Amino acid sequence: MEPVGEKAVRASFVNCSKGEASRINLPVGMAELPWEHLDFMGWRDPGAPDRSYLVVPRDGGLIGVTLRVPSGVRRSFVKTTVCSVCVTGHPGSGVSLLAARRAGPSGRQGNTVGTYLCADLACSLYVRGRKKSQLAGQYEETLPPEERVARMMRNLDGFLDKVLEGDK
Repeated sequence: MEPVGEKAVRASFVNCSKGEASRINLPVGMAELPWEHLDFMGWRDPGAPDRSYLVVPRDGGLIGVTLRVPSGVRRSFVKTTVCSVCVTGHPGSGVSLLAARRAGPSGRQGNTVGTYLCADLACSLYVRGRKKSQLAGQYEETLPPEERVARMMRNLDGFLDKVLEGDK
């Protein structure tokens, strides 16, 4: 991913108002992110742990999505969970159910779509082997990294398509 600035990030959000986008807490040290190893930018809001954000390069521009941990979701004591985007296995709470308000009129009516994502949103680093899951005895993926990246982006595109469906 090419490095992006604050203005481009804030302008990319499709499922919140411009006012909401202007109040989003951007990641600390954004300029120092490992851009060359990222396919998208994802972060948790340090001031509001139930909020997360994704900014994804797509079709020549950026698509930003605000995410929340749905209310009433209980943390289970599942031993292993798998991210729906990068297919990385994690112990316990290493994966979170995150919901995005749909874009457009559908989202303004309260419609959402959810997916299970790595709790730290570091999918790009996991598929490249630059970050390891804490799952003991983790399976060994046989796909080469470039195919893992392609699969991750297909999965993420599918999620973004569902978010954008509300704008039709």
